[in-house]
Amino acid sequence: MNILVVNTGSTSVKLAVMSINDDRPRAIHTARYQAHDQDVEAMLQGFLSGVAPPNAVVHRVVHGGRDLIESRVIDAGTVSAIEALGSLAPLHNPVALRWIHACRRQLTAPQVAVFDTAFFSALPDVARHYAIPPERAEEFGVRRYGFHGIAHQAMWQRWCELRPDLSAGGKLISIQLGGGCSITAIRNGVPQDTSMGFSPAEGLVMATRCGDIDAGAIFHLIRNKEMTAEMVEQLINTQSGLLGLSGKSADMQDLIDSPAAGPRLAVDMYCYRLKKYISAYQAVLGGADGIVFGGGVGEHMPQVRARTLDNMQWCGIEIDAAANRRAQGDEMQISATGSRVDIRVLPVDEAAILVSEARQVLQREKGISI
Repeated sequence: MNILVVNTGSTSVKLAVMSINDDRPRAIHTARYQAHDQDVEAMLQGFLSGVAPPNAVVHRVVHGGRDLIESRVIDAGTVSAIEALGSLAPLHNPVALRWIHACRRQLTAPQVAVFDTAFFSALPDVARHYAIPPERAEEFGVRRYGFHGIAHQAMWQRWCELRPDLSAGGKLISIQLGGGCSITAIRNGVPQDTSMGFSPAEGLVMATRCGDIDAGAIFHLIRNKEMTAEMVEQLINTQSGLLGLSGKSADMQDLIDSPAAGPRLAVDMYCYRLKKYISAYQAVLGGADGIVFGGGVGEHMPQVRARTLDNMQWCGIEIDAAANRRAQGDEMQISATGSRVDIRVLPVDEAAILVSEARQVLQREKGISI
């Protein structure tokens, strides 16, 4: 039996047909499409040509808001709720809906939505709230939701398999570095803090997103520079980050060894911001048992890991330079022998989490065993 996995991101979509006849889901057909402005229906039809119709479909949906905190079968109410959250994740939810609609038109199989924000639904109050009046926060739904939850959950689960000596993984800092970037502090399987907040724009420097920025700068652009809210939204989401700083590219591979001032500043700020968050989350957790890197940059760019973790011996972080250079897409321990913190590169298997969630939901809500 097969499940179609639709994993939409801000710049691409990953499709996979997963066989679940074995104990561990196995990909039998995969593809990645970079542009969202193409014909989704045609892409889906082309991908599924020659493949047996899937028994179920599971979608990664970035924003579930306050109410969509558990994976669920997609019905009209779920579609409406996802649509209503589009303004909170404008680069993600509308794209996920396009794929949901395409799958509903072309397939009769049941569909399940899995929400990136669900992993962070129980953040401690001190990490969940912004310092604004609580009644206003509740009225407008302004809180820190967190994102990349499926990726962080996947890294945590694999970490637990590698370190069974630690109760529920102990104290872990997980880092997802791709087009979007985030870092999470996890204690015994429960997230304590995460860098993305009300939207996926908060936190680290990303490919095209600026990350942390003073809200006063946004007010200034709107009031004094005659920029509309939509123009500012485009600026911080699609024209900033590595692309904006370098003036050249949003691809770390293009920037990492450039001698030009713009690319150097972009890489330096990227690693500097990440180092700050790692240090802060050491404080949140009271030290860390492990740090794990995932995502396209996290898994394949040893230069970024080395620059980020340089001179952090003060908190028990020591990297093995040779092991770090070898780790380019493969699972590997990269901490030095004397490091108090276990540092690893872990390829992120979001598809396995999505398939597991889909099977549980279909059994619970539909009585369907897949």
